[in-house]
Amino acid sequence: MNDAIDQFIGYLQYEKNASPCTIREYRRDVSQFLGFLTPPGEKTMALYKVDHKIIREFVSLLYDQNLERSSIARKLAALRTFFKFCMREGLTKQNPARLVSSPKLPKRVPRVLSAEEMNSFLDNLASPPSRRTGSKKQSQKEREKEKLLLKRDRAILELLYGAGVRVSELVGLDVMNIDVHGQMIRVLGKGRKERIVPYGEKAKQAIENYWPVRDEILARSPGPDHEAVFLNGAGRRLTTDSVRYLVKKYARLSNVNWDLHPHALRHAFATHLLADGADLRAIQELLGHVSLSTTQRYTQATVEQLMAVYDKSHPHA
Repeated sequence: MNDAIDQFIGYLQYEKNASPCTIREYRRDVSQFLGFLTPPGEKTMALYKVDHKIIREFVSLLYDQNLERSSIARKLAALRTFFKFCMREGLTKQNPARLVSSPKLPKRVPRVLSAEEMNSFLDNLASPPSRRTGSKKQSQKEREKEKLLLKRDRAILELLYGAGVRVSELVGLDVMNIDVHGQMIRVLGKGRKERIVPYGEKAKQAIENYWPVRDEILARSPGPDHEAVFLNGAGRRLTTDSVRYLVKKYARLSNVNWDLHPHALRHAFATHLLADGADLRAIQELLGHVSLSTTQRYTQATVEQLMAVYDKSHPHA
């Protein structure tokens, strides 16, 4: 089974061109199933003996552990893909995970920030966070470093909203991927599919302000990630977790009661385009969605916002 998992991960990496995040999650999910098939002190159940009843027992265990339905659905999807690969390789004759239904997921329409809210939030980044909160404990050197990194963070936030890129796509950007004059970036999306995305004037200005900061970071801490666009203070490529942290940090420092995360800025990008009359197919291309149905979620968000305005404003609502 361990060999089968290693072969499966190689298939995801070299044939399916799956993202590192997908590979990491699939390995974790399939390894968890392996643990389920290996009771303490006993040998692992052979793959060919696994049937849909075993898969259902595994799902029941996940429910008993109070996992979210979305997490259970993802683990089932990983097992379906794994057994499909095993069938292709002749390791098993069936895909038992296909006979187990995924849990029904609630249709959640994300709360999307209005254009006014988003502009106010981004414009509020004009001064360093420590000064807005009145901190007096920082040294002059620390304040200067924070002021420099604020320019980096402004560029990150402007690109997340102005180009609608995923956080993994943003941290994966290299300098060669940015066309400064054409205001375009080339990103590597899901399935390692490349696409070209434009960005606006505010993002352009933020990126131009960040370049000297980046040069200063590299001059102080040259390292192996010198091609990366967004670097931390030590000259290393920023991680997705770092970007999630800084988005939440600025939301907190701006005293806004939002559950803000990088994907919320991507939601806002799509919803605001749609509200201003952009074609759904064009938005699909910009977001890098394979299926139009994925993009259509933003239609529902826009309709709900319109209904909220109607209920609040119309005398007969």
